[in-house]
Amino acid sequence: MPVKPEDRQVVDKVFQAMHARAQGEKVMATLFAPNATLSEPFSGEPRTHKGKDSIMAWFRQAVTEMPPDMTIKMDRIDMDGDRVRADWTCTSSVFSTPMKGSDYYRISGGLIEQAEFVVTEMPPMG
Repeated sequence: MPVKPEDRQVVDKVFQAMHARAQGEKVMATLFAPNATLSEPFSGEPRTHKGKDSIMAWFRQAVTEMPPDMTIKMDRIDMDGDRVRADWTCTSSVFSTPMKGSDYYRISGGLIEQAEFVVTEMPPMG
């Protein structure tokens, strides 16, 4: 099922904010509902951040830990039931192979209410 243009714009802005790193913070802050949740595996273990303040604290920390040459490319976006699904590929010279994953979003009224970031292919570490 096709993604509504306004929902696609929200997801596009998430990817743009991640690429902008610290300069993307203001944009990222406009994308989440006050009581949103974001689940991610990047903090060393799966974690769920509840509320916009917690999500933004995670974002600020995450962008400081990104390799300088890291890029995230959206490969595909479509509807997965009632969620927007964005498949992506992340590359960096510190990865022996690309990292791949999918993000799942529930969007209402132009704001993300729930986001889940899932890694489907992790580069070998070490």
